[in-house]
Amino acid sequence: MERAREVIPRSQHQETPVYLGATAGMRLLRMESEELADRVLDVVERSLSNYPFDFQGARIITGQEEGAYGWITINYLLGKFSQKTRWFSIVPYETNNQETFGALDLGGASTQITFVPQNQTIESPDNALQFRLYGKDYNVYTHSFLCYGKDQALWRKLAKDIQVASNEILRDPCFHPGYKKVVNVSDLYKTPCTKRFEMTLPFQQFEIQGIGNYQQCHQSILELFNTSYCPYSQCAFNGIFLPPLQGDFGAFSAFYFVMKFLNLTSEKVSQEKVTEMMKKFCAQPWEEIKTSYAGVKEKYLSEYCFSGTYILSLLLQGYHFTADSWEHIHFIGKIQGSDAGWTLGYMLNLTNMIPAEQPLSTPLSHSTYVFLMVLFSLVLFTVAIIGLLIFHKPSYFWKDMV
Repeated sequence: MERAREVIPRSQHQETPVYLGATAGMRLLRMESEELADRVLDVVERSLSNYPFDFQGARIITGQEEGAYGWITINYLLGKFSQKTRWFSIVPYETNNQETFGALDLGGASTQITFVPQNQTIESPDNALQFRLYGKDYNVYTHSFLCYGKDQALWRKLAKDIQVASNEILRDPCFHPGYKKVVNVSDLYKTPCTKRFEMTLPFQQFEIQGIGNYQQCHQSILELFNTSYCPYSQCAFNGIFLPPLQGDFGAFSAFYFVMKFLNLTSEKVSQEKVTEMMKKFCAQPWEEIKTSYAGVKEKYLSEYCFSGTYILSLLLQGYHFTADSWEHIHFIGKIQGSDAGWTLGYMLNLTNMIPAEQPLSTPLSHSTYVFLMVLFSLVLFTVAIIGLLIFHKPSYFWKDMV
C-alpha cells in the first residue's frame, strides 16, 4: 500500500479503488473458526481504510470464484475475449482457432481447474458458470479442490503416512536421501485438512528421514486421490465431475514456480522427460542439493521433490492429462508483463472493465490507421495528376475527340 501511495499521483488517490480478496488460506480458517476469520478481515479493513484510497472492502472469495477469475485473467491478457472486426483484409491478421485457454491454478491450500468444454453438458450444476463477454456466451466448468494445494497436500500425506509408521521414524520417499527433520505431532493436526487422519500416537514428535524415490513418492501421493467413486459419466477424483479436457491450458502460480525452479517449463520437454528428470532430482543426496542451490532457503528447497512429484500426479492422475495432451499445458508466470493469477480477473469483474456486449465498432490500431492514411493520400495524389493532365490537353485533342 505504501508503494501504491508512491506510484499513484496524489490527485488520483481518492478516486483509486482498492479491493481485497482472500483465498483458500482464509477459507480454511473460516472452517476452523468463523469468528476468528471475521476478526482477521475486520483488522485488515480497518488498516486499509487508513490509506487515502477508495477502499471497497475485504471478503473471502469462494473456490469457484478463484478458478473463474484465473480463467478470466489469462484469457483477457491473451486477447481471447476481444472479437476484432475484420472489415479490411489487406492488413495481415493473425488468428487462433481456439476460443479460450483453460486455467490451472495451484496454491498452498487449494488447486483450481477451469475451462470451456466443447459439446459437453456440465453434469454438476455446482461446477457450471455462465459469462457473457463481448457479446459471446461462455459456459465454463470450474472446480476448486480445497486441501489439495501443495502445502496442505504435503501435510495430508505426512498425516496419512505416520498412521502406519512402526515408530517415530518416518522414512519418506518424497525427500532427498540424507534429509532429516523433526516434526511435532501437534503441528501435523493443526489444519482442518488433516482432521480425517488424526489419531492418538504414542509419541509427540517424529523424524522425517528422506530416501528420495520418485516412484514410491508418486504412489504415496496417489493415495490422496479417491478415484473409487464417481456419480457422473466421468470424474477427476473424490467424486467430482470433470468433463473431457479441451484445448490448451495455462498453468500458473505454484504450477509455474515449482516447474520453473526445476527447469521444466519449456514446451519442448515431454511428459516422459519431465518424469525422468524428477526421478533424477529426487534421488540426489540432500547435501549435494544444498550445495547446488546454496541461495535457496532449506525449507523451500527440501520440498521441491515432493512438489514436483505432486504436480505430475495431480495433472496426470487427478486431472487426466496424458503424455499426448501434456504438450497443451503451458506453464506461465507472466503474460505481457502482468502476473498470471486470479487477482486481475477479480479486479476486472468488480470494475466491469470487460463489457458484456461487443462494441459496435472497433478502433483502428495505430499501424492500420497510418497505412490507410498513406493509401488515401496516394489515391488522392493520383486522381489530382490525372485531372491536371486531362484539363491541360491541347485544343486539337478535344476537336479529335468530337
